[in-house]
Parts: sequence; C-alpha cells; structure tokens
Amino acid sequence: MLPVMSDDPGQMPRSTTHFGFHEVPETDKSELVRRVFDSVAGRYDLMNDLMSAGVHRLWKSTLLDMIDPAPDHTLLDVAGGTGDIALGFMERLGAPAGRGHVVICDVNPAMVAIGRDRALDRGLTEGATFVVGDAERLPFADSSVDVYTIGFGLRNVTHPVAALAEARRVLRPGGRFFCLEFSRVVLPVLDRIYDLYSFAVLPSLGELVAGDRAAYEYLVESIRRFPSQEGLAGLMSAADFAFVRWRNLSGGIAAIHSGWRI
Repeated sequence: MLPVMSDDPGQMPRSTTHFGFHEVPETDKSELVRRVFDSVAGRYDLMNDLMSAGVHRLWKSTLLDMIDPAPDHTLLDVAGGTGDIALGFMERLGAPAGRGHVVICDVNPAMVAIGRDRALDRGLTEGATFVVGDAERLPFADSSVDVYTIGFGLRNVTHPVAALAEARRVLRPGGRFFCLEFSRVVLPVLDRIYDLYSFAVLPSLGELVAGDRAAYEYLVESIRRFPSQEGLAGLMSAADFAFVRWRNLSGGIAAIHSGWRI
C-alpha cells in the first residue's frame, strides 16, 4: 500500500488502496464502490445471468448445499445485494411458514431495496430482516449469528481483513463463515479464454445492458486484484478462523471458502 503525498507539508501522507487497477485514497473507495452499484442495481440480476450464462445460480446452490440450512439458525448475508443467498436459505427451509431467520445486510441502499422487493414478490418477508450496513463495521452484537455468508462482496470492501474480523466477531462459537467469490482459474487453457472474455466481452456487455461500461471494467479489474485461493485462506487463518478450506467452482473462476469460529 503506497502513501499519497499531500501538497500541504503540514498534512500527513494519505494511505491508498486499489479500485480496480487504479490507486485511490482509502477514504474514497467505499464511495466509488457505492456509485458502481447505484448505477447497476436495476440490472444487477440480469447482468449476472448474462455474464455467467446462469452459472452463478449453480454456484449459489452449491453454497447452500454446503451450508445445509437448519431452521434454528440465523443467517447473516453480508453484501447480500438482491438476496439470492438469503432467500434461497429460507426457501430450503420451507418458508414462508415462519422457519428460519435471515438478515440481508448491504452497504448500498439501492441493492437492499431490490432485495426487499424480491422477498415481497416471493412471499419471504416473514423471518427476513433488511439492513443497510458496512461489512467493516457491522451493526450487530457479538456472537449473534450462526452462519455468515458474503457472496461476491469481499473484494469490494476497503479493508478485507477488517471485514473478516467483523465476521468472526458476530459469529457464535461453532458458527460458520462462507465466502463465495471470483478467484484464480486453475486450468491452463481456461485461464486464457477467461481473460479474453473478461476484458473483451464483459465491459461491452455492461455498456449494452446496464449502460455502464466503467462499472464492469471495475468488476473485471477487482477480480484480478483479489487474493488467490491460498491468499484468502491465509487471511482467514490470520483472522482466527479454524478448519479453513476452499472449493473451486468452474475450474477456479469462482471459489467457496469456509471456516469455523471455535
């Protein structure tokens, strides 16, 4: 992390972080990310389907298989966006019969609003709570949830280490952490095809469908700046998660990392 030198000799240098391939002041990143998701919120689900040819739904189904929802568990879905994971959790428990409790937390109000609307459309508001909140400063008590999930969100926070610490804080002893995120392709031929698709196709698709090429350029760049499977596992271990492991999906295009709070 490099300091940004101020023109004013009386001011301390400002720390920077990455926003895609660009270096920006740490204090600016959250606002830049918010603008990205404000811009694409209305077409977010459609773009996910188009970008992955629907495969993201299989990845989320695999995540739910790994979670194995239980009716006495509270799920906190951080960066929960439009609610795919949390609402899928409830549906597997037979909701809307009052079974299960999920909290969908996202720093972006526009995404939270879409998630709430989807829950209403699917009759899943009973047992679901929607909160605007920051992954680095969660507005929840210590040891208050049984399962923590974050899907395609950890790479967007300014300080992933702080978000991991917050995840462990809110989990009860014996609780489980799951992160579904884009990762490093492990197949030699697929990696070149994926790079070509990512840089040549996705931004153009974002411009055509969501009207925002820059947002999807950021998406591609943020994936490349995110730690590898081994790197994220190391950060989780450093945050005192136990039994850390990962499962590659689609040749490593995405991966699910999991760990326990002991």
